[in-house]
Amino acid sequence: MSEVKALVGAVKNENGVELNGFQLKPVVEQCAGCDRVRSFEDAQYCSSYPDPARKWAGGRCNFATHAKAETVKAAKVNPLKASKRAAKGR
Repeated sequence: MSEVKALVGAVKNENGVELNGFQLKPVVEQCAGCDRVRSFEDAQYCSSYPDPARKWAGGRCNFATHAKAETVKAAKVNPLKASKRAAKGR
């Protein structure tokens, strides 16, 4: 696993950690291994989104650098039609 970088410019306040006017929430389990995870005072936060749990609620986080996109399965081709197309040169 890569080294976790520090969260630069973050400030601890009574509500948690604030960065550029956004309240940051700690990362969730699915974020483990992502390049966008940053550490601040023994906790880890996402550098791209303030609430990582909401990004993962709908399935996969679109900021995740460690999760691969699912490949779309190719449509089944009728072999008879495919051979006719090949014969015509299409």
